[in-house]
Amino acid sequence: MDIDSVQPKIIELTEYENKSFQRNEIPYSDGVELYKKYKTQVDIEFPTYLTREHWKLKARGWVGYIPVTPELHLKINPKVPIQNLFGMLKYAYNLKGFRFLEGLMDCESLEEFYNNLAHVLADKVLERCRKGLYRTYLLKTQQLSYVRGRLDIQQVIQKPWNVKLKCDYEEHTADIKENQILAWTLYIIGRSSLCSERVSPTVRKAYHALQGLVSLQPCSAEDCIARQYNRLNPDYELLHNLCRFFLENSSPSHQRGNYKTLPFLVDMAHLYELFVAKWLQKNTPQGYFFKQQHSIEISHNRHFSIDILLCDAATGKTIAILDTKYKSPELAGYTDIHQMISYANTTKCKEAFLIYPKDLTQLLDIKSDQIRVRSLTFSLNDNLDRAGQTFLKNLFS
Repeated sequence: MDIDSVQPKIIELTEYENKSFQRNEIPYSDGVELYKKYKTQVDIEFPTYLTREHWKLKARGWVGYIPVTPELHLKINPKVPIQNLFGMLKYAYNLKGFRFLEGLMDCESLEEFYNNLAHVLADKVLERCRKGLYRTYLLKTQQLSYVRGRLDIQQVIQKPWNVKLKCDYEEHTADIKENQILAWTLYIIGRSSLCSERVSPTVRKAYHALQGLVSLQPCSAEDCIARQYNRLNPDYELLHNLCRFFLENSSPSHQRGNYKTLPFLVDMAHLYELFVAKWLQKNTPQGYFFKQQHSIEISHNRHFSIDILLCDAATGKTIAILDTKYKSPELAGYTDIHQMISYANTTKCKEAFLIYPKDLTQLLDIKSDQIRVRSLTFSLNDNLDRAGQTFLKNLFS
């Protein structure tokens, strides 16, 4: 597991803030590389007469670390306080309630946040290795020189000259998806270049503790979702929730040749959507319930997904539709308004809300064909639970 020793130049941005750099601060070829591979995450203007020969960069709702080239890395800081970033993560990835994670609330930087979370995962993996990895029986079929399990009699009759016997048997093994997720995540973390000298040895130790027992198989964030747990592996739920966070935000999105450092990028819009939905589900007022990512088919092979539905618990009827918008415009966009009207018409609902992390300069409250569309704020700058209660008060007022 390689951890880069190159000391690159690091330039810093803050999400949604414009920043200028002198022409000689960013090599032109590195700018091209950044534009080609990360134009979705970062707006970039090349030095021209119009930019006064400066580079112009603006992060578009992503935070994290981009290794543009071995010589140039880009660090994008969140506008949200680090403590609230972790608070969002606890809800979004079902980590709330684990007391040992509370110490992470004192993080003051994104690197410290990443390192502490990586250390928790590695430490918990080592703890599980000491107790013994979760194992299960897997059905295997092999050509053996001896009988094991069930012998394939048909093959013996058809090929009596074959000294190898085809056997079906069950093997009690730790090389299963539950453990492969852990190994792959530690491998990805080790290649991130974000691990400090304090954390790297623990990550390596945990990774090597799995080697020999677990094969290194590529895993995705989706592999961590809706897994089955029993009395033998209840602690794996936390491990897989942590793995999901790293895999969702660290997986390589490009072929990078021999360059082994991987990007770590958090899509703040996605995190905000997950956080708001999970917070509402855990703090639902009596008599109601919330649905997350409700899919509606509008025609054959065409459908759309609504972030959140507010429903009446007694009747199941949809009372309001809610859609999160992780941006801070002065006023709601026409496209977003029309989208909500379309959603409301499809669900036969009269109330629609656009949810922002910050108050709009011009609050939205309009009616269109009996459908009322309003803006609400679920702030990320205050205590999150207090902000949530304020949001609920305004929602039901």
